[in-house]
Amino acid sequence: MGSELATGFDCSVCGLHHDVLPLSYSVKAPLAVLRVAPEEIDERIVMTADQCVIDGREFYLRGRIPVPVHGLEEPFIWGVWAEVGPKDFFRSNELWSTPGREVEPAFKGYLDSDLFIFGNTINLEVMVETQVVGRRPHFTVIDPAHGLARDQREGMSMERVVEIAEMILHRGEESSD
Repeated sequence: MGSELATGFDCSVCGLHHDVLPLSYSVKAPLAVLRVAPEEIDERIVMTADQCVIDGREFYLRGRIPVPVHGLEEPFIWGVWAEVGPKDFFRSNELWSTPGREVEPAFKGYLDSDLFIFGNTINLEVMVETQVVGRRPHFTVIDPAHGLARDQREGMSMERVVEIAEMILHRGEESSD
């Protein structure tokens, strides 16, 4: 469950007042999992809430893309997955419960979550920064021109948070205009 603002928002898409304004959205599994036939999942995928291995050769970590929100102390959070190299995955796994792990150097990963609001985010390069025990890694988008990187670097307005909520809530609905 993500954080939210109890004040809610008036939706410009449906005209209703929604009681909560989410400050986080999370993807439960890497997109690559959808490429595996349902009857093959048990034999090909090993998955926890934070790690995923497919066929013993594709390695994914769940992390957070924090985005500052103007006027709020807490950031907006995109909960996403990134594919990482085997060496980095095994090192991360080795240190999973080790205090002090946050001093590990950052390493590269590639998003494997569809954040449709930003266009194509699949294989978007990120730096994976290990956090203290109990916290998921932070992902920083590398491409400075990408909209997600701009949001992460410059922050976003509350109006943008509402716009994102409207897009996600009403995704796939036909416009009434």
